[in-house]
Amino acid sequence: MIRVLRPIPVDSIKLLVFDLDGTLIDSARDLCNSVNAALEHMGRPHLADDIIASFVGNGAALLVRRSLAVENGVSPDEVHDEELATVYTFFLDHYREHKLDFTFAYEGVLESLAALRLLPDGSPRTMAVLTNKPVRPARAICDGLGMGEFFFRICGGDSFPLKKPDPMGLRSLMGEANVRPEETLMVGDSKVDVQTARNAGAWSLGCQFGFGPQNLMEEPPDLVVDSAFDWTRVINPAKIDSVRDSIQ
Repeated sequence: MIRVLRPIPVDSIKLLVFDLDGTLIDSARDLCNSVNAALEHMGRPHLADDIIASFVGNGAALLVRRSLAVENGVSPDEVHDEELATVYTFFLDHYREHKLDFTFAYEGVLESLAALRLLPDGSPRTMAVLTNKPVRPARAICDGLGMGEFFFRICGGDSFPLKKPDPMGLRSLMGEANVRPEETLMVGDSKVDVQTARNAGAWSLGCQFGFGPQNLMEEPPDLVVDSAFDWTRVINPAKIDSVRDSIQ
């Protein structure tokens, strides 16, 4: 299903910027396994996967901090820096080794990316990834799942001094692509991505199938979809059957 909360100038969209976790990929199990491995390393009990997954979206450090806070029964600000540093280092090392154990692209992602790489007039459309995940595993995951070729840039939470929802990363991508905010669409699964788009003056498309549906509508995006296949139906009205056949 597609919901249009604010019509966007589809024919003018030249830059598509995608979130990664919960938008292009389902990485929940690998992230949860790595957090729990780090907790176990510290002699702490595991957390339920749904609790850990609800913390995804604001970067790996905050994911670990929030997980420690829940396990310790304190607020995130009360987590000791030394403990955080130890758990965070273990988490990153574990995740780098296991980032593709169970992670997969959502249904329709590869087909839609292939269909969206061209504008309706046949000229190339620029696409990029902007995630709060560290950039090295982000790039490795995109390449490992066969989608890296679609993006002119893959930027992570450590690519810029400030993370989403600060607009710095999105504005940098717009500058590289030489497009205006009104020619840019940010695609993501949480209010962090909507806020990023708004802060940069760009349009936003929300994905109900990701990690953040519980907070997505707190700051309603311009468009809401239930499937990655809907990206193409929204942005390029053309059918993608032939593209689906060509990449299977």
